[in-house]
Parts: sequence; C-alpha cells; structure tokens
Amino acid sequence: MQTIWLGGAEWLAVLRIGLGLWWLESWRHKDKKGWFERGTGIAWAADVAGKHRWSAVRTGFDKVVRPRPKAMAYVVVYAELALGLGLVLGFLTPIALAGGLVLNLLYLVLMIHDWAEQGQNAMMALISLVALFGVSWQTWSLDAVVGVFS
Repeated sequence: MQTIWLGGAEWLAVLRIGLGLWWLESWRHKDKKGWFERGTGIAWAADVAGKHRWSAVRTGFDKVVRPRPKAMAYVVVYAELALGLGLVLGFLTPIALAGGLVLNLLYLVLMIHDWAEQGQNAMMALISLVALFGVSWQTWSLDAVVGVFS
C-alpha cells in the first residue's frame, strides 16, 4: 500500500481517532441535564418513533425504550462517551467499533426520514466498518501496547 506522510496503519489510526473525537463531541454537546432530569432526548426519540412509517420501529421502541426512559437516556449518553474514549485511546477498539456501528445503524433507522442526520450516521457507520476491517487498533492504541486483539 502506497501512502503519503504516514503508513496505512497510521492512517487507519487517524480515522479511528477522528471517529472517536466525533463520538466525544456528540457526548459533549448533549444537554445532559435535559436528558437526565427532563427526559428531553428520549421524549424526542419517542415522538420520532411514534410517527415512524415502519411498524417495527414503533413496536421496538415501545417495547425496549418507552418502559425505561431514564435508564435509556443514561445508556445513550454514556455509550457515546464510552465509544469516544475507547476509539481515541484505542481501548477495546473492535468492541467500540462494533458498538458504534450498531448505535449509528439504530440512529439511522430511527431517523430514516431526517436527511440532516442521515449523512452523519451513514459516514460514521462507514468509518466504523473501515476501521474495524482495517484493524485500526494495530497502532497508536492501548490495545496494541497491551497486545490485545493482535
């Protein structure tokens, strides 16, 4: 593989770290007080799911999220933090990449009609796939230092 400036493994690490920073920014800009105390994030998602044209999305949301809105708010917010930290530090990287891919796909399906969000979720999912199949934790990661997932 011919590259400029960095080697292929380093460019994959840059991609992984950039994705991690994107997750950290998603976590940072969330109104945590709104999410945790007023339930704004889950209420918004409930509104979107309630109007969704796919019955599977409405049913899934009603069975999994609606009965436990406070817990799900914590799951979503702290999943984004964990994904960001895992990818930036390269800690449990394949797990973070797979988890991020799943979360982006869930967001993509929930907000299938919101074109403003689709580009972000599609690109983050694509980066997750490239970083996962490119073994992006082989350099500049705690996984490489410890020798996990070698």
